[in-house]
Amino acid sequence: MSRPITHNATAQRFELTEDGVLCVLDYEVFDGIMTITHTGVPRAVGGRGIAADLTRNALETARNMRWTVRPQCSYAAGFISRNPDYRDLVVN
Repeated sequence: MSRPITHNATAQRFELTEDGVLCVLDYEVFDGIMTITHTGVPRAVGGRGIAADLTRNALETARNMRWTVRPQCSYAAGFISRNPDYRDLVVN
């Protein structure tokens, strides 16, 4: 299932509305490093893979922009550890 994720570059976040509920992944970019700071999926729509979709979209954007990634958010860090195809993006 493909969800319509919006990259709001001005706000530095990826957004998705599911059943009227806003879900987000917040990040900051400095010197070519995307720091993922927060992934927020309210409980009302949890358990649907939304956080994974947001994270995957953010990581693919980082790859396309040739950014490295610093996953400060525990969800993003866990996602990368479970999906080794993205480990090459990680910087300490």
